[in-house]
Amino acid sequence: MLPADPDVPASSHAPLTPAAPSRALFFDGAAAQYAAARPGYPPALFDAVEELARRPLRGARVVDVGAGTGISTRLLHERGARVTAVEPGPGMAEELHRALPYVPIVRGDGNHLPIATASADLITYAQSWHWTDRSRATPEALRVLRPGGALALWWNVSDHSVPWIAEQDARLRRFFGADEGAHGSPVRSRHLPSELGFVNRTVPWSRRVSLDTHLANLGTHSAFLVLGEEPTHRFLTEERDRLAELFPDGAVEESYVVDLSVAIRPGPSPASPPPRS
Repeated sequence: MLPADPDVPASSHAPLTPAAPSRALFFDGAAAQYAAARPGYPPALFDAVEELARRPLRGARVVDVGAGTGISTRLLHERGARVTAVEPGPGMAEELHRALPYVPIVRGDGNHLPIATASADLITYAQSWHWTDRSRATPEALRVLRPGGALALWWNVSDHSVPWIAEQDARLRRFFGADEGAHGSPVRSRHLPSELGFVNRTVPWSRRVSLDTHLANLGTHSAFLVLGEEPTHRFLTEERDRLAELFPDGAVEESYVVDLSVAIRPGPSPASPPPRS
């Protein structure tokens, strides 16, 4: 519910600057809070990934890049995928390993994938593609994907057709001095590699959480993590007072739209017979 994409640096119309990965690593200090408060993803998202990737997740070799604390990693595993998590932050990787000790984790990022060439059926980026340098991450993804494999990028974005969410976003934009539109809508045009033929899908969903969880979720976004404890506490305290009046029972209905884009690497799919010689 932050201005622009929740964790996209303000300069993200251009490839990621050297300072931005350091900002991404601010998540390390909030790994436990991130794991507890961040939203997951609905089953319909993974149905759409399977449809657009043209293969089932069950049995697929999946590389989940920027896996964080394993929110998407766990759901991919539960769908039967053989997942390897890639995460640059030691704190986030430790939290992921604690929660999912059976999932292989390698330290790295999308700009330099520590994964063998042509070894993955699917590469996923959940909330993390915007932290890459697309000029390096795109060829890396194509290198690691098998012919016919797919690159799937998605973001949870708040549904600004819901009045209270739109009002909160306006407060956040005033607070941070943001001058861009509501987060989510500009993600594709700013971050998708133009050379790949992405197919796009949106998946609406919602979750009902406590007011404490909602505020903790807000507090895990990078704009707050780099801001400092005192101004963050001040904003979230004021936000608690406002939302307590709106949700007197203490339960908040968060509405999202998952913004999904999938591109398939040219070449025959792994299930296709070899061409006749």
